[in-house]
Amino acid sequence: MSGDDPYADAAPPWVQPPLEARKGRGAVSNLQGRYEVLAREAVDDGWSHDNPGTGTEHDSGDGNPPILKTQVIEEHAKSILSRNQSPDVPFSVSLNPYRGCEHGCIYCFARPTHSYLGLSPGLDFESKIFAKVNAPELLRRELAKLSYMPEPIALGVNTDAYQPCERKLQLTRRVLEVLHDCEHPVALITKSSLIERDIDLLAEMAAKRQAAVAVTLTTLDHAVARTLEPRAAAPMRRLRTIRTLTEAGIPVGVSIAPVIPFVTEPDLERVMASAAEAGAINASYVVLRLPWEVSPLFRQWLQAHFPDRAQRVMNRVRDMRGGKDYDATFGKRMHGEGIWADMIRQRFEKTVERLGMGVRSGRFKTLDTSRFRPPSATTMAAPGGRQFELF
Repeated sequence: MSGDDPYADAAPPWVQPPLEARKGRGAVSNLQGRYEVLAREAVDDGWSHDNPGTGTEHDSGDGNPPILKTQVIEEHAKSILSRNQSPDVPFSVSLNPYRGCEHGCIYCFARPTHSYLGLSPGLDFESKIFAKVNAPELLRRELAKLSYMPEPIALGVNTDAYQPCERKLQLTRRVLEVLHDCEHPVALITKSSLIERDIDLLAEMAAKRQAAVAVTLTTLDHAVARTLEPRAAAPMRRLRTIRTLTEAGIPVGVSIAPVIPFVTEPDLERVMASAAEAGAINASYVVLRLPWEVSPLFRQWLQAHFPDRAQRVMNRVRDMRGGKDYDATFGKRMHGEGIWADMIRQRFEKTVERLGMGVRSGRFKTLDTSRFRPPSATTMAAPGGRQFELF
């Protein structure tokens, strides 16, 4: 073009803006959910770069994306216990006090659930948190039903029951109090040190074989953890939590989930050894899962943080998923298939054997349900409770 044209060297209009990582957030976009009727796509026409300080989505005035504050929304749930028949998980009943998770783990398999709410599985999932404020009352009502048969409840499986807002709301604490009073077994999984707050309840339950904990630990690399799980406890802090719970007499396992090729996978043996040294008595692992919207969100994260190995990572993921980003088939979805998945399995099993650790799935079978006492009629105001009980 002519040298007189001031836009001769400008980028062509209507192009997608570059991906920008936000401090303290895992997702790099608010990717639309799969149920949205209208599709929207961000474009950059160049004007935002010519007008610094406008505070637009791609130019906050200081060179960084705008700060995204967390909203906690109260929700009155209609039911609280979820049941599954999956052969891939060691539990059949679970309870989640929260929907969405501020930890912001980019790999979280629960992200697509925000699509049911008309929200994005991306930034919305980690900044718009729904708190089931009536969770303890619903649980008490459920346990009081004449038809209820006690079996271990997995607490905080879908989203972390000890995410930051729990410090103030204490829904998990109140749920544990119900289970403690009813002598009902519980198993928890978390990546938060906030669980130490509830040692008084958990230690007493553990002494009766009614409580077990798994701490998720994906990597020992702080730099990777800051982008992978931006608002979760640091790796060394999680190891200290394992030690603290163990010293209180609470059985603790380590969950290496997910194993991400070329990102967290090289750390597998070191993570297990460190956890065992801290007191973990069993271990489990899950290969990276990319269901629904998690796949494009994870690929965006790779491009923003690991562009040099993004294609290599995805190629290896597809090698373990039959050439696809994800295969949800029972028996394959947790550990994958093929030579690379088999190598990870062998590494895990040999390390478990060398460290003298057990496999976490057996922990649920050892929890004791025989002491269960349903809530008394005097504490039940809701219909459906156990009525006219004298003893």
